[in-house]
Amino acid sequence: MKLVRFGAGQWGVLEGETIHETDGPAGNPTGQHYDLGGVTLLAPATPSKIVCVGRNYLDHIRELGNDTGELPKEPGLFLKGPNTLAHPANPARPHHSGDVVPYPSFTKLLHYEGELAVVIERQMRNVPEEEALDYVLGYTCALDVTARDAQKTDLQWVRAKSTDKFCPLGPWLVTSLEPQNTTLRTYVNGELRQEAHTSRMIFPVARILAYISSFMTLEPGDVVLTGTPEGVGELKPGDQVEVAIEGIGDLHTRIGH
Repeated sequence: MKLVRFGAGQWGVLEGETIHETDGPAGNPTGQHYDLGGVTLLAPATPSKIVCVGRNYLDHIRELGNDTGELPKEPGLFLKGPNTLAHPANPARPHHSGDVVPYPSFTKLLHYEGELAVVIERQMRNVPEEEALDYVLGYTCALDVTARDAQKTDLQWVRAKSTDKFCPLGPWLVTSLEPQNTTLRTYVNGELRQEAHTSRMIFPVARILAYISSFMTLEPGDVVLTGTPEGVGELKPGDQVEVAIEGIGDLHTRIGH
């Protein structure tokens, strides 16, 4: 099932090209129906926080020069603020580009990081790994935009990770997905830059969620980004970025000037 957030903040179930409105995420039908091509899609989450995993693919650790010869013992986490959400382009409206991610004046090295994102359905605290996926509302595509130079110079990663619109998300949520059995690809201007199967994650999604919930309450609508594979690289103003995950779809984002 595909869950979409659209318009003025409504939710609905997408079947073909028709949205059947519901009274909330995975809620009851309202009886209203909309054509996908006639609406504006919104980021499919309303998070209080966005929790992100860094260094969850070994090859990405190596490309950043952080390989110590040992795998991390625990997921390395950082936060992005809700202000970073950017709305996706609507696949049914090819001339509607969605939100444009600004290229901030403080950075000279903006990077893309394609990721599988998880949206939480219900409050989650101290949940064991074997039950963690039961708390997931759905899965979607994310672009973790990073000011790499600020990440290296600043005391914390606030500017580097939490600038406005630094987390495009969408285009919708897929409720049925095996998170460790799909392939993620990132394209820049049509050129393949990242490709990895999610089975290569160091920490699987269920373990990540259980770990976070052991010390932090995850609320309905919260987003968890599960890490990016190797192939991260530089973005230029005007670039078109596509994050494609099998079983979900494509997230299209344009970088502004």
